[in-house]
Amino acid sequence: MDFLLINQGFPYLSTLVFLPLLGALLLLAMPGDNACRSWSLIVTVLTALISLPLFFLFDSSTHLYQFGEHRSWITAWNINYTLGVDGISLLLVLMTTLIMPLCVLGSWRYIQKRVKEFMFCLLLMETAMLGVFMALDIVLFYIFWEAMLIPMYLLIAVWGGPRKMYASIKFFLYTLAGSVMLLVAIIALFLTSEPQTFSIPMLMEQGFSTTFQIWVFLAFFLAFAIKVPMFPFHTWLPAAHVEAPTAGSVILASVLLKMGTYGFLRFCLPITPEATLIFMPYILWLSIIGILYGGFTALAQEDMKKLIAYSSVGHMGFVTLGIFVLNTQGVEGAILQMINHGITTGALFFCVGMLYERTHSRELALNAGVGRFMPLYVVFLGFFSLSSLAFPGTNSFVGELMILVGGFNHSILLAAFAIPGAVLAAAYMFRLLQRVIWGGTDNPSHHGLLDINVREIAVLAPLLLFVFWIGLSPAPFLEVMQVSVAHLLEQVGAANGGMTLSQLLLP
Repeated sequence: MDFLLINQGFPYLSTLVFLPLLGALLLLAMPGDNACRSWSLIVTVLTALISLPLFFLFDSSTHLYQFGEHRSWITAWNINYTLGVDGISLLLVLMTTLIMPLCVLGSWRYIQKRVKEFMFCLLLMETAMLGVFMALDIVLFYIFWEAMLIPMYLLIAVWGGPRKMYASIKFFLYTLAGSVMLLVAIIALFLTSEPQTFSIPMLMEQGFSTTFQIWVFLAFFLAFAIKVPMFPFHTWLPAAHVEAPTAGSVILASVLLKMGTYGFLRFCLPITPEATLIFMPYILWLSIIGILYGGFTALAQEDMKKLIAYSSVGHMGFVTLGIFVLNTQGVEGAILQMINHGITTGALFFCVGMLYERTHSRELALNAGVGRFMPLYVVFLGFFSLSSLAFPGTNSFVGELMILVGGFNHSILLAAFAIPGAVLAAAYMFRLLQRVIWGGTDNPSHHGLLDINVREIAVLAPLLLFVFWIGLSPAPFLEVMQVSVAHLLEQVGAANGGMTLSQLLLP
């Protein structure tokens, strides 16, 4: 396995994957709600601390998968337990471990019923999500991919809003349909590969026929486009966001949507490179449609959660645009924007949840003018809103700028159509800020509102730190991914006769 650097020391990846699962099982023996909350916070914080050495020990000079662990599992089918991370997956692992303790803190007072079961679902979700980003065997990947479906369904169906059953069933059916297509692609790859293998890096080296690649790409695309979700597969997302509890919305926005774009990077580009080039123009224009549709629809919303949910459609459109322009600036910008979106949109959902706990409404009209009574809250809301519209100096500006540069390098016309998406983001976020901070002349009475407390500041402050850290000093984050991205683009070029991507894309 020349693609994997076997870890000879502490098993970081297995510990990260199974520590939350072990914590979830031990949680069942906890006696009370506060004990369950505290234990879940301890487990998620410990998981986050264990993940930190990955960033500092990571060797950014190689594209090989690092901290590798390999064990034979089902030998008759050549299925192995293989874990590893590269520059594409490392930052997603770190973002996941950062978000989860904040989800526990953010739910401390919001969740009052079935606290143990809620925290159990959160910990189970963390194991599944981390496993998706670390698995290098496609069957293992699929197991983790499916494992997150049930706890996410329960988070919406049990602790969601008035239309929780509709939202949870719609989420389940959409993602299950995508999972079926993913399973079909996995079986086809195994039966066609020579020798037959489920190893993801080995599948990248197979060189399948163009016709076969097209069919596998379509199956992959449906699975991952639903998860992103890309237009027109996005209709499950607003309902799920609006009805989910705050932590569920944060996990959806920060991590689950990234599984789709991660799938494009890990599977579509390197395993089906010829099909990628064939379908690239269509996906790019779908991305543009998603950017514009998400922006216009967000501008029309009166529910703050719906506004942020539709903004995610637009933001993820930028990510898929960056991925499929197939150049260094675009792909690196897309990966960075995946992290940025997770930080910023997760923070905005936390902000909406904190306001909902006080006013019991997410409507802009009923939350107008709270800035006079919650000055510290609107400071955080203001900075996160500026990040969402990609204001210079914030994290999203760097990622969006790189994507647009990559877009212009690919096609001036295509990138020009993406520019209005950035303008729309400014329009709907400034509209949100104006209504919430100042409102109008007939604002509802908010005299009884209390500003955010220490616990809520502890939730928002780490996210704000990353908004400015990435915005003002993105180099450490970009250096992690550069070699892996270069190798990925080389794989796409090498599979197409060794030509460079610029040669392949010339008319």
